Amino acid sequence: MTLNSRERMIEGAVKLLGERGAHAASLNEIMKATGAPRGSIYHHFPQGKEQIIGEALELAGNHALNFLNNLEGEPAETVAGQFISLWRMLLSQSNFEMGCSVLAVTIGAESSDLLDRAASVFRQWVERLTALLAAGGVGSDSARGLANVIISSCEGAVAISKAQKSFDTFNIVAEQLLVMVRNASATQSQMM
Repeated sequence: MTLNSRERMIEGAVKLLGERGAHAASLNEIMKATGAPRGSIYHHFPQGKEQIIGEALELAGNHALNFLNNLEGEPAETVAGQFISLWRMLLSQSNFEMGCSVLAVTIGAESSDLLDRAASVFRQWVERLTALLAAGGVGSDSARGLANVIISSCEGAVAISKAQKSFDTFNIVAEQLLVMVRNASATQSQMM
């Protein structure tokens, strides 16, 4: 699917956020990265940087939600494993250059509105992952806590892996998360 210029600018902002953080995702950098003329960026985003970053947050959040939606009906361990694989793929395909765009905004938010929007994305991820884990065999009492641990751990593992340019820490975290999910699923099946 061919992206129009507005969509290219939003995708470019997502990429810049993940690679270099919120402060580096200036309008000039977005224009350079996407080849957009100056007038075009102000035409599509009259509220400037905050508007395009906000829309980039929404897009990044939706990418992960769409990925999770494809896991409907899968066992909890598969859901967790695939979510972890999403982050592994991000690191691998970018040669450890890309991190989480939502986390980048959280760390470098220049406004409370952007911070609120990032928090909303994380809440949506937790809600969706909670539902998938519960449907996949984790007890509903444990699913929300486990979803929070998985997301938080993946975020930290991605950041460390990006800094170290290595999957060493990521692999340890991934292994431990899958053990936690297996244990939570086993506990639930024993209770039935």
